Amino acid sequence: MSGNVIAVTGLAREARIARRAKLTPVISGTDGELLTRRLEAAVAQGAKGIVSFGIAGALVPLLKIGDVVVATHVVHGDERYPTDAEWTRVIRAKLPSAVPGVIAGHDQIVSHVDGKRRLLSLTGAFAVDMESHIAARSAARHGIPFVAIRSISDAYNRGLPPAAQLPLKPSGRIQLRKVFASVANEPSQIPDLMRTGREAGRAFSALLRSRNALGLFLGCPYLG
Repeated sequence: MSGNVIAVTGLAREARIARRAKLTPVISGTDGELLTRRLEAAVAQGAKGIVSFGIAGALVPLLKIGDVVVATHVVHGDERYPTDAEWTRVIRAKLPSAVPGVIAGHDQIVSHVDGKRRLLSLTGAFAVDMESHIAARSAARHGIPFVAIRSISDAYNRGLPPAAQLPLKPSGRIQLRKVFASVANEPSQIPDLMRTGREAGRAFSALLRSRNALGLFLGCPYLG
């Protein structure tokens, strides 16, 4: 089996999980323009597939913390990108409990419940993240098979505390000094921040289980 499959992630922790499946991670660090440049450079090296792989926020009550969504489409504004049918079929066969649905891409963190409701009303999507639309756009531009696998880290009726909304380093790592400063400035957020961390941990565990079930290259059927 040979070929290169790119995993588009936002966080360094997501990238570490992806690497164990022999994927090539491209990390956004919550910077869409940086992700676009990095992804174009990676695609130029050759790619048999692109997967958006990581955690996401729920937009619907159906999805609970740790649930896995396998995208049927990715939407962003007027853009709508279908996922690759055959690869998605393989993924769903190996992840029978995963939920099929539309994933919305968004250029900023959707940190408040009102924002989630608005995005659901506009798109009908089940979940939202900051990378899937960029990955889907690049895949469509270059004619590369694309899928998206996302585990839920925050429920539809949960917002994020200020410290969890801070931008990441370009490496996808948390800027700890800024987190500590945010907590010092607003210590009342500590319970919500601890809850957010626990729920993210459950989402990462679900992502890891999904990777293990799918195996190398997350089941991409287009490798020679």
